[in-house]
Amino acid sequence: MNFENKTILITGASTGIGKAVAQKLLNENCRIILIARRSVLVKEYVDASLIKKNAPLIIKCDVSKKDEVASAYKLIKEKYERIDIAILNAGVGHTVTTKNYNSFYAEQTFGANFFGIIYWVEQLLPEYLKSRAGMIVGVSSLADNRGFSGSGFYCASKAAASIYLEGLRVELKSFGIKVLTVKPGFVKTPMTDQNKFKMPFLLPADKAAQIIIDGIKKEKRIIQFPWQTVFLTKIVGLIPGSLYEYFASKVKMK
Repeated sequence: MNFENKTILITGASTGIGKAVAQKLLNENCRIILIARRSVLVKEYVDASLIKKNAPLIIKCDVSKKDEVASAYKLIKEKYERIDIAILNAGVGHTVTTKNYNSFYAEQTFGANFFGIIYWVEQLLPEYLKSRAGMIVGVSSLADNRGFSGSGFYCASKAAASIYLEGLRVELKSFGIKVLTVKPGFVKTPMTDQNKFKMPFLLPADKAAQIIIDGIKKEKRIIQFPWQTVFLTKIVGLIPGSLYEYFASKVKMK
């Protein structure tokens, strides 16, 4: 696959992986739609790129709000006939322990990381089913395999996203609709900059973006990286629950 004359949607485009993917796609001959709550940040780097031809469509939208997603999709359809590739990347993460436990963090995390995918699929699906074509790229995480201390809401939301995307991939295969799951390890973004713990094999956002773009072009079912973290998470996933909980309990959250 190539991106020539494709219409590509990216959510969570203001910072981090979404921004890095968007910046790389500005150099491709395609139409880009950039979705973000902080659309002013998107406008800043788009203006700095001096792109005039095929300038991106920028829409302010909170993906955790169903009505805002529906309104954004309506705006898109007024300009473009269809969306060929939807990169559903928007996400949030909070360190939540017994000291700051609050269901608000769960609602916000699931709203962006899980329902932010579901709400966009709800808009995309009718057209995709009608044309029997299209690609959905959902961004999950390698943190989807276990419940890590202080990251329970985040891990659970990413596990939900991974399982949902897998089921969707199976269901939509016969319709010619492709569903890809992206599972990054640690990537340097404003979100991970808040982490107080050591992050092994931390990747710069632009490198992560290139891996994702290459994976999309190859139509890989699962795009997971870096390989070292993939290997480690597979090992951690095989550890019996009681043993995992014993060692995990020794890790002190700061």
